[in-house]
Amino acid sequence: VSLCRVKIFYGDRARDMLTIDKYGVVVNARIRLALRPALEHARMVHIHGIIVHQTDSASVESTLSQYTKAGSNGAHFLIDKDGTIFQTASVYKRTSHVGLLKSRCIVEHTCPSTELKSVRSLSLKALSVHESKKSWPDRYPSNSDALGIELVGKFIESKDSYESLTKEQNESLKWLVAALAETLNVPLREVFRHPDVSYKTVSEAGSAQWK
Repeated sequence: VSLCRVKIFYGDRARDMLTIDKYGVVVNARIRLALRPALEHARMVHIHGIIVHQTDSASVESTLSQYTKAGSNGAHFLIDKDGTIFQTASVYKRTSHVGLLKSRCIVEHTCPSTELKSVRSLSLKALSVHESKKSWPDRYPSNSDALGIELVGKFIESKDSYESLTKEQNESLKWLVAALAETLNVPLREVFRHPDVSYKTVSEAGSAQWK
């Protein structure tokens, strides 16, 4: 993929020029480079969506440290509580961040009756395999074609919920989602919280705001 330069317009003036080099690195003053090769897998040819996560970690340092371990799951970007954005994987590489896919047509009530009947007895894993064989947008964006954005935040067991994001995190998230979506031609309707597309704690990224 050749060098990509796109102006992001807000109102009637350009505020940022987002640049992605041939290695999938975003070159922008708002983003710190912290690539973790252990996260990267096969090449991602198409980018159809963005999935927003929370880390269940207390600090950005602990997450970045975890990302160095072989076989780690993780996302392409990581946003600290103070709003600092780190790029942790190339946008042209797949990472493991989505997990088992929910059935999009079941969630959105668009399944043909024949398919609905055939999938009712499937396990969650088998249903995910079934979904993965579909082409987007008949399925949700997955590891094969979705960027991941992680936001530092713990799951608080006493409250049975993830902690709320900071104002700075949401401001950075809004900017990053808008910039990536515009640059990579990702429809905003294809930006989801992790629990929307996979079987995760419902409160994960529940306070995330990007619109």
